[in-house]
Amino acid sequence: MSKMPLTDEQLKHQAPALFTEQPHYDVSDKYHFIPTIDVVNEIKANNWYPVSVSEANVRDIDKEGYQQHLVRFRHFDDLLHPQDNAVELLLFNSHDRSKSFSISAGIYRFVCSNGLVIADSVFETYKIKHLGERENDVATAVANITAIKPKLLDKINTLSSIELTQLEKESFARSSIPLRFDKHLQVNHTDLLTPHRDEDTSNDLYTVLNVIQENLLRGNISGVNKITNRRFTSKEITSISKDVDVNQGLWDIAEKISSIKEPALALAA
Repeated sequence: MSKMPLTDEQLKHQAPALFTEQPHYDVSDKYHFIPTIDVVNEIKANNWYPVSVSEANVRDIDKEGYQQHLVRFRHFDDLLHPQDNAVELLLFNSHDRSKSFSISAGIYRFVCSNGLVIADSVFETYKIKHLGERENDVATAVANITAIKPKLLDKINTLSSIELTQLEKESFARSSIPLRFDKHLQVNHTDLLTPHRDEDTSNDLYTVLNVIQENLLRGNISGVNKITNRRFTSKEITSISKDVDVNQGLWDIAEKISSIKEPALALAA
């Protein structure tokens, strides 16, 4: 994750699909094609700048340059005055219809370089269909995410103020296992609570959320395949879609825990 905005040259080097100028030949004639870089430039015009980009690996070589990709943006104010956490704007797209054009909100935690994706139950994902002055979905989505930034940062403060007991931490970890592992894969839920730095030894809900997230996404969790009885070690999640699914699921669980522990705060949010 860059601390400064990425240049067009860096974007093109890391994710050439952003600059594809036509859709994959398999898509329908009705497909409304918008080059991703055009949307990137419009978002930049609204004071959000790209700081990270990735694109999915492809098995079919014909899909190279058309595959799913993700660009993460940070607001000008947060680049100028970095804090421990920053709200990010996430732009998803593909040119083969594997992923629709959409904008979501995320949170970046600098201490562990983790990027959380806000669950749809908390923040709506906006679909993009148009550019320009008429029905400008991009401007609407960017404006809404900009407006909700303070509320999302307040939500972090709320989660950080809620202390969890050991049993509650373990319940959180157990609830998160299905987000990453199939039913026939057995892992020790307490391994998901292992912190990797001194800053992550706190028992507050936000820290626990980030610890579990890091262990699920980065892998190296040992377990047993109950069907074959073979042991395995989980690998890092590299799929954009799976990364988002795990992140959104974790945020949703944290929201539920927050509403149980502090119902008054949940009602006020």
